[in-house]
Amino acid sequence: MGTELMDALDLAYEPSQLLGIPIALIGACFLSIGAQLQHHGVAKVEANTQGSQQSGLNLRQLGLLLARPSWVIGTVLLGLAIVFQLVSLKLSPIILVQPLGVVGLVITSILNARVSGVKLNHRSVIAVSLCVGGVGAFVLIAAVFARDRPVTSRALIEILIILAVVLLAFAVMFYFFRSRFKAIMYIIGAGVLYGFVATLAKVVIDRISRQEWDWLLVLCIVALLAAAILGAYFVQNAYSSGPPDLVIAGLTVVDPLVAVTIGIVILDEAAGAPWWAMVGFVLSGAVAIYGVFQLAKHHPQAASAAPVAAAVTDKAAESGLD
Repeated sequence: MGTELMDALDLAYEPSQLLGIPIALIGACFLSIGAQLQHHGVAKVEANTQGSQQSGLNLRQLGLLLARPSWVIGTVLLGLAIVFQLVSLKLSPIILVQPLGVVGLVITSILNARVSGVKLNHRSVIAVSLCVGGVGAFVLIAAVFARDRPVTSRALIEILIILAVVLLAFAVMFYFFRSRFKAIMYIIGAGVLYGFVATLAKVVIDRISRQEWDWLLVLCIVALLAAAILGAYFVQNAYSSGPPDLVIAGLTVVDPLVAVTIGIVILDEAAGAPWWAMVGFVLSGAVAIYGVFQLAKHHPQAASAAPVAAAVTDKAAESGLD
């Protein structure tokens, strides 16, 4: 094990690849603030229209979101987060920078506690620690063993086929079972879709930078947009049925684990990793996912009998948000 670790360290990243780390961290900050503002806007719209949190946002509610300054500003900040994420993906392997978004979970937890006046209980703090610790261990292993690999046309076709199946499955599930969807289901759905978005975004950036224009690139862009739109809709519905730190917990854990799994299984980004590193990937990922489900179970706002929208409305004047 010691020899393998030293050999891996000898294959250090180029300095330009490590630049993706601070850029990803800045994006995580924009993500956390934007999520808090979007959550507030969605909850206010639901409270004002008396929408049902069990059936998803309707078209009228989606239109009303455009009139909420908090939601619009949050959307702009999330757009900036995406820009920083894309830059980090251009500079570094997915397996290294994508999990760093979990930093946004800590920031969002603090922000939400101050805005909502609801502090995390002991079990929720443990759950957040599991999320951050699991992803942190994952990144530490990835920082040593992950390597950036070009995406071949065959690998891209495999990714697109899997995504098509996932999109169809979520669309069918939402159409028939939307009345049973809860926050955790929306979060997992959005996280899975955004994991594919991150992978496809990296492919699109690399191919455009190399002037590789072909039908696969066009199909890749279409698939990216479809996954991003459905994922964004799931996120807005998750805001209406759960606290923002739970939403961010799901996105910053499920999203990178899906993207990293694609990187490991299809793109061979961890091809040089020893067996014990692969075990470390599995265990640290399992700890992070367990933390998400524990946060969903024990978060004081998720467990509260009062609707999220009503709670936000009660705190609106104190928060200073619209």
